[in-house]
Amino acid sequence: MTLHEVPPLSLRCGDCPIRHRAVCARCESDELQELEGIKYYRSFEAGQTIVWAEDQMDFVASVVSGIATLTQTLEDGRTQMVGLLLPSDFVGRPGLSSAPYNVTATTDVLMCCFRKTPFEEMMLRTPHIAQRLLQMTLDELDAAREWMLLLGRKTAREKIASLLSIVARRNASIRLEVAEERMVFDLPLTREAMADYLGLTLETVSRQISALKRDGVIELQGKRHVTVPDMHRLMSEAGDDSDGGILG
Repeated sequence: MTLHEVPPLSLRCGDCPIRHRAVCARCESDELQELEGIKYYRSFEAGQTIVWAEDQMDFVASVVSGIATLTQTLEDGRTQMVGLLLPSDFVGRPGLSSAPYNVTATTDVLMCCFRKTPFEEMMLRTPHIAQRLLQMTLDELDAAREWMLLLGRKTAREKIASLLSIVARRNASIRLEVAEERMVFDLPLTREAMADYLGLTLETVSRQISALKRDGVIELQGKRHVTVPDMHRLMSEAGDDSDGGILG
């Protein structure tokens, strides 16, 4: 599969769609200028492996657009999806030389990559980056804990609604129609991938999506194009409050 290099001037930091959510969110202009000197862009086709677990990584990166999955493979070959990477999420771990998970592009993915050694050196000199990365890591930990609750306690319908709400709120390609309070997005996961991620059968996923459509919680065009007429209702179906937290 082909790796596509993207010309470095095609997207400058000031014009980046994830500028205020990514690891560089708190950087000043001089710090952004330094990042410009160590970054490059790569694009990956849907289905392409970005990095294999245990591979040496000479870069860290932010997802600019698209969605990727994190998976782990057991010794007997079984594979489990353990996370999603959405726009602004960070890939790689400073101080760790190898990748802990397989990272695979679910859709076409554009990544802003930083050469690892210069990035690690810059972290030591730039509190903004280290603080932002710590905040993102803690947010990821909170999300993992909530996901444990989702997998362990939520019903199949709540699991599907939760996944839809997560993608709707995080996907940078969302179009929010403020006047109508609608969210419109393309679901990046197949039914099979959703079943794997949520610990459900394919039949259950299809049945629950059809039920949400029948009840007017979502609208579908084809299998992937999703409209959420009322985001608050979807959050309620997920068992979450309007801020995305779990309802007590």
